[in-house]
Amino acid sequence: MASEVGFSHVAVPVTDIDQSIAFYERWAAMRVIDRLEDPKSGAKAARLGDGQRQFAIALVQGGQPVEHHLAGLGHLGVGLANRDEVDRMCVEAEREGCLRHGPVDSGYPLGYWAFLADPDGHQLELSYGQNDKDA
Repeated sequence: MASEVGFSHVAVPVTDIDQSIAFYERWAAMRVIDRLEDPKSGAKAARLGDGQRQFAIALVQGGQPVEHHLAGLGHLGVGLANRDEVDRMCVEAEREGCLRHGPVDSGYPLGYWAFLADPDGHQLELSYGQNDKDA
């Protein structure tokens, strides 16, 4: 099998890989591709994908606290099918205590978006209509 060429993944440090996997499965509709654990160091990793493209998120638990997280404008982004889906997920995220900001209608090209916070404080953006003049 040929190795992947081009941009293939982003690695995100986490403190509890199982909690982070559950978050990204729930809010980003991602599924575990594979998992590994280094028996010597105890470090764990899991790659998650959406089944639509080769790109993956690699969650890495190294036994250290997460010192730097995606915040400010830093985030991972997920496009949703429509505004109603963004609204529905924001209501659920607020109820579950992970809605950080939004939803906000910023017009073209940013679209309709909201930020959620994962268990380590990394931001996940849920959006509709980004880069779509007709949305």
